[in-house]
Amino acid sequence: MKIRPFLPVDADAVRSLVFSSLEEHGLKPSPDSTDKDLDDVEAFYAKGTFDVLENFEGELIGTVAVLPVREDLAELRKMYLHRDWRGRGLGHQLLVQGLKRAGELGMKSVYLETATPLKSAIALYKRCGFKPYEADHLSDRCDQAWILELDADD
Repeated sequence: MKIRPFLPVDADAVRSLVFSSLEEHGLKPSPDSTDKDLDDVEAFYAKGTFDVLENFEGELIGTVAVLPVREDLAELRKMYLHRDWRGRGLGHQLLVQGLKRAGELGMKSVYLETATPLKSAIALYKRCGFKPYEADHLSDRCDQAWILELDADD
């Protein structure tokens, strides 16, 4: 398994993974709003990061992105893992990667938006110390937000 930065050649595989993961959980992809970032990943995440997880055959099986929203706050975005690879600790690895990247960007806290059907992801966020967060506005398919204060040693 290898986590690496997004490359333009990954665009179709990323879109397919994100949309199929959403649909699997009864959530509708939003290519004109919440998922518009997938039209040009490099431009949208120019001030942040977008990483992909490959399996041993080089197939893209996971994603995680970090986007600064303020000087000290980043949003964790697009954390998805192909259903065939869940239950192996890879979601945790993606989350750790996202938090590491946020720290590298100088962020002091990370928030995320999610939806109730993503139960295993929400359980992971709770295990890793995320707390409920009252967001000013949520994306169209999300019904909750979570935040984590990063340790100064990260």
